[in-house]
Amino acid sequence: MLDDAYGNPVGTHSVEARDAYDLGISRFLGAEPRVSDAFEAAINADESFALAHIGLARNMQLLAQPDRVKASLQQARSLASGLSTRERSHINASALLLEGKAGEARTAVYEHVETWPADVMIAQMCTSVFGLIGFSGLPGREAEQLAFISRLSQHYGDNWWFRTQLAFAQLEVGQLVAAQANIEAAMVANPKSAHTAHIRAHLYYENMEDKEGLSYLSNWCKNYDPSATLYNHICWHVGIWSLESGDFEGMWHVLDTNISPERSQGPPLNVMTDTAALLFRAELAGLKVPIERWKKLSAYALARFPKPGLGFADVHAAIAHSRSGNRDALEVIIDSNDGPVSDLTKTLAIGYREMEDGNWSMAAEQFCEAMHDHARIGGSNAQRDLIDYSLAACLVHDGRRQEARTLLSIMRPRAIAKEIVAGL
Repeated sequence: MLDDAYGNPVGTHSVEARDAYDLGISRFLGAEPRVSDAFEAAINADESFALAHIGLARNMQLLAQPDRVKASLQQARSLASGLSTRERSHINASALLLEGKAGEARTAVYEHVETWPADVMIAQMCTSVFGLIGFSGLPGREAEQLAFISRLSQHYGDNWWFRTQLAFAQLEVGQLVAAQANIEAAMVANPKSAHTAHIRAHLYYENMEDKEGLSYLSNWCKNYDPSATLYNHICWHVGIWSLESGDFEGMWHVLDTNISPERSQGPPLNVMTDTAALLFRAELAGLKVPIERWKKLSAYALARFPKPGLGFADVHAAIAHSRSGNRDALEVIIDSNDGPVSDLTKTLAIGYREMEDGNWSMAAEQFCEAMHDHARIGGSNAQRDLIDYSLAACLVHDGRRQEARTLLSIMRPRAIAKEIVAGL
């Protein structure tokens, strides 16, 4: 039996299969292109390599290909009986995630890493703002995220993936100096990692180094394959900085060329949320967005996320539905009790409904109610700025400009300096 790149014995005697599997893991962790190619090469070298089937299933989940997820998971399970305890536990935790049993998967990950902390594909499931902690819907998720990744330090040391995820957890709680040291070390270790470049962009954002961030990310993504899973979201950051710097032509180019549903090859969650967020930020800044754009996005949201339950998706869908005039779809989100943050989703969706109707004071009340724990919906601080800016816009329209400025001077000073909300 051979070991993978993290020192875990794997159920294959084929060096070719093991090496391809390691490449698949590295590409997956870095959001690099051709992840599936690597896992498929491992399977071609050894069809009985169960963890390669699971790796392929994990990538197919990101790409929203449920039939391929099901087939790969079924194949892995059929091969599980002769595997080690670790590999069976690996398949079990992965299966819970792939089948949408998020709470059980989160518990399984915690249990698994107690015994096998260096099993990176399982540890990864509870990292980043889109992971099982990030989307748990529980209060205090940023602190839990940092605690989880910090406990793995002795097992990963200077590993680029670990330092990338540690940096993200640190910057989300304001530990910017520590985050910078980790992200710079990670970039040196693996300059091809899109996740690392992405977190570097977040650090620029939090430090209000917008000109530097736009230059850095615009140059970095020139060599990044549009088929890679993070391409859509990295371009979103470029679009945000273009908008805030007054380069509206550049912002529309990003929307139309890189992240819109018609053009993007990215995961549907990123396609829908990034498009909604950038379009709505543009409107908050005073730009006109044709209603046809909103109608297309509302239809996309209904096609890809027909049932409410994932709060981060539901909030952005609520914006698209409200702006497009699709009141029926918006009311479905408001009335839904599905998902761990349905209470918060309802509050925010009502806020966007009242905002659309020009009931600025009532909308502001909803956004104020959500302010103390809107981290529960998931996503990063930078993504949830949209909620703070929505509240500020309502206050401005309600004749409470100074209140809006005070709010943003505390929550997001960048909004004052950059005139991110019209009328401030």
